Amino acid sequence: MKILVIRFSSMGDIIYTTPVVRCLKKQLPGAEVHFLTKPAFKYIYDNNPYVDRLLLLKPTLSENIEEIKSEKYDYIIDLHNNLRTSLIKLRTGIKSSTYKKQRLRKWLSLKFNLKLIAPIHLVERYMKTVKFLGVKNDGKPIDYYVKTEHDLKTLLPASHHDNYIAFVIGATHFTKRMPNEKIISICKEIKYPIVLLGGEDVKANANEIANAVGVNIYNACGITSLDESVYLVSKAKKILGFDTGLTHIAEAFDKPIASIWGGTVPELLGVQPYMVKDAEVIGIELSCRPCSKFGLEKCPLGHFKCMNDIPEDVVVNFANDSLKSI
Repeated sequence: MKILVIRFSSMGDIIYTTPVVRCLKKQLPGAEVHFLTKPAFKYIYDNNPYVDRLLLLKPTLSENIEEIKSEKYDYIIDLHNNLRTSLIKLRTGIKSSTYKKQRLRKWLSLKFNLKLIAPIHLVERYMKTVKFLGVKNDGKPIDYYVKTEHDLKTLLPASHHDNYIAFVIGATHFTKRMPNEKIISICKEIKYPIVLLGGEDVKANANEIANAVGVNIYNACGITSLDESVYLVSKAKKILGFDTGLTHIAEAFDKPIASIWGGTVPELLGVQPYMVKDAEVIGIELSCRPCSKFGLEKCPLGHFKCMNDIPEDVVVNFANDSLKSI
């Protein structure tokens, strides 16, 4: 049996496809499993032992369709469900099973602050697409394979080699990120060394935070590569993070995670921490929350209460208490 799984983006959505791929490969004897995604997300499946071949989205859809036809797949598992995947399925004529996005229910939930979407994790939603093959969820975490065994001594100062907390401060949109002053206030109360993680886009934020907090913080934002950042997350004793890809990838290592949410909510998309023994979702109830599915560049009402009003002691206590039993 030969199966093509499709998910084009984004980082968090693709990382949650890994249990589906693993279960297909392990539960269907002799199955050959391929995965199609955008070139930008190739790294998520690098070194993954459950994928026999990784296909990358080409400049034109016709090129991909010809490649897919030549592979003679028995099934397509469409975990993206958009116009392009619909065209792929139509033009290849391959039997398929498609992830149901529940677009109308999500729109109504967002527009009228209704709770029409059951709080089922995205992995479980994805798994429904392979149920017809007799494949079941194995109940294990997501998969992510660090490309290189890095050395903490070259990535962090000596003061941060043991019992450090990784704080992922990056996120694509403003309404997913906590204001600098609030992060500073939280970090000043944390008893353990802190490593700030994020991309070049939050390097200036991280510099401001590190300068205000002092020697307890090491700023790795915009310095470490993604693979190095994932490695640092995998070696941390605790992770604090917002709704962003690196926070979701951290779930692969089953470390204690505080997942902090502002204008978005995990229930709508089903992306709360998955199969993590010690996890806490932190966010507050507001009539205006969520204001979007994926985040906005500013608070629509100007007050940004969803982040500003999060009790700091909840985050601080999670960070300090979680290390006592480790």
